[in-house]
Amino acid sequence: MSDQPFRSGFVSIIGRPNVGKSTLLNRILGEKIAITSDKPQTTRNRIQGIYNQPDRQVVFIDTPGIHQAKSLLNKYMVETARASIQEVDVIALLVEAGDLPGKQEAFVLDLLRGVATPVILVINKVDTLKKELLLERIATYAGLFPFREIIPISALTGDGVERLVEVVGKLLPEGPAYFPDDILTDVPERFIAAEIIREKIFRLTRDEVPYSVAVEIESFKEREDGTLISIAAAINVEKDSQKGIIIGKKGELLKKIGTLARKDLERLLQAKVYLELFVRVRSEWSESARMLKEFGYE
Repeated sequence: MSDQPFRSGFVSIIGRPNVGKSTLLNRILGEKIAITSDKPQTTRNRIQGIYNQPDRQVVFIDTPGIHQAKSLLNKYMVETARASIQEVDVIALLVEAGDLPGKQEAFVLDLLRGVATPVILVINKVDTLKKELLLERIATYAGLFPFREIIPISALTGDGVERLVEVVGKLLPEGPAYFPDDILTDVPERFIAAEIIREKIFRLTRDEVPYSVAVEIESFKEREDGTLISIAAAINVEKDSQKGIIIGKKGELLKKIGTLARKDLERLLQAKVYLELFVRVRSEWSESARMLKEFGYE
């Protein structure tokens, strides 16, 4: 038995869109549970990843990017991120090494002023910056806010991530584990399936199409022996033109989305997956409170 007390708690990973929050969560867990893309505002819901060690359990929360929101969907996303600040034991603010603090960073820092929770600054993508510039960035941010720690990392390569996890663990209170030690996330498999399909759409389509997509899992049936999972999913878009883009010529793009999603799902679910996709138009769903609730954005 270790003489170290067991620590447990919640850590919110926050920041502006597209700084690598989901990539960091996946790197910490060593498994992909949060979707990623090179487009901002990929993450729409809060996703909890559970990191277990003999002396601690850290529940990392991946949040939507904080930004000046206009649409009802975007306002929901920002409110989800803001709410997570109030309910956690540690806040990890993620910024990009290559960027000087701007209006979006100032907006996030203003939200954090007056919060009693310890705030760690995590400077991501340090592999893209020379050491002298990195030191300048650290000094600049240190002058803007009383961070408990400033930790340079690369979520892509894993550099510095182990130290981040160590620092966070020491800031957590003593207490019991919140989840069993054999699970990586508390989100249901249906949610992960919908997110993986949406990720492929983000990666394979351009411009406004990904932001007008909501994926609903219509059915999720697992064979009794666990060898096959049948999933039917609806891809909801706002315009007929977007439906045409996602289906593609002779259905080729929809087929490619399905193939890529199925491969990820089979690896994650450890079973063969039969995936059926169809596309339907739900006009202006991102501005409808009723449809946002229907699609799981509450």
